[in-house]
Amino acid sequence: MIIIGEKINGAIPSTAKAIAEKDAEFIRNLAIKQAEAGANFIDVCASVDDDIELETMKWLIDIVQDATDVPIAVDSPNVYTCIESMKYCNKPGLFNSVSLEVDKVDVAFKVMADTKWECVALLNSDKGIPKTAKDRLDVFTDLMAKCKEYKIDPSRMHIDPLIEMLCTSEDGISMVTEVIREIKSQYPTIHVTGAVSNISFNLPARRIANQAFAVLAMSAGMDSFILDPLNKDMMGMLFATEAMIGEDEYCMEYIGAFREGVFVK
Repeated sequence: MIIIGEKINGAIPSTAKAIAEKDAEFIRNLAIKQAEAGANFIDVCASVDDDIELETMKWLIDIVQDATDVPIAVDSPNVYTCIESMKYCNKPGLFNSVSLEVDKVDVAFKVMADTKWECVALLNSDKGIPKTAKDRLDVFTDLMAKCKEYKIDPSRMHIDPLIEMLCTSEDGISMVTEVIREIKSQYPTIHVTGAVSNISFNLPARRIANQAFAVLAMSAGMDSFILDPLNKDMMGMLFATEAMIGEDEYCMEYIGAFREGVFVK
């Protein structure tokens, strides 16, 4: 199970305020708390105007790296910002993200090919977001052909099957779980990831919906999560589900996380 801590993101109002005010201590505390909560990567996303995005990314990355040695996920819709941000990281992390839109994959994979960087890949293309499981899996097939071309091992990939709002879905999450199962069937060592909170937009009691989704997605094979690791209820649900689906021998991870205070009774 891989946790990508989502809190250092300028799309979050409190983080946006800290970025605007250059409140380094706020950012530092977010990094430390997420690391202590068990994050495997600390996502860093500036979400500012294009002309200051790269300098803001550098400022954020420097603070995070001074606070913790947890690897960084460089996060931007601009593939070139991600590439430049890699240079500020003192160890390989996670590239967030690529897709088959325009030439994003080729641009990013050329840079990452001979490194140990991992990569999030969205299953969309120039045609937009595929509406069916088959269409998403077709994009996946094309994406993995690119991985083969650039000699990027599947174990370095985190595939985002595109988690959309439940309240506008016609079939719940059955399409997403179908895609997850097929991806893991084809490539057992690959990771499947996504922003868990996407499922609950415009719903009340979002935490409950998020937890329910996480359980179902994990049972289908999802093993990488972009979420708030400070949410102890969610973290407890993840560790419990991991144990129940047989991915935690003798429940040692569950017991260890409990003892460390990652979640509570």
